Amino acid sequence: MRLLDSDDEGIDWRVSATRIFGINAAVEPDRAKPMYDSHLARARWMTEIGYAHLLGRDRPLEP
Repeated sequence: MRLLDSDDEGIDWRVSATRIFGINAAVEPDRAKPMYDSHLARARWMTEIGYAHLLGRDRPLEP
C-alpha cells in the first residue's frame, strides 16, 4: 500500500525505493528500478484483480 500511495502522490521512484525497500537508488539504480517496477505492478494487480482470488471468486467485483 505504501508503494501505491507514493506512486499516487507522485513521489519519485528513487525516493520510494530507498524508503520502502532500503535500496539506495543513486548507488544501485540497476537493482532499484526493476524492483520498484515489479513490486508496483504486482501491487496494482493485487488491488485490481488478485484480491478476487483471495475471495474465491473467478473475477473481480463490478465497480
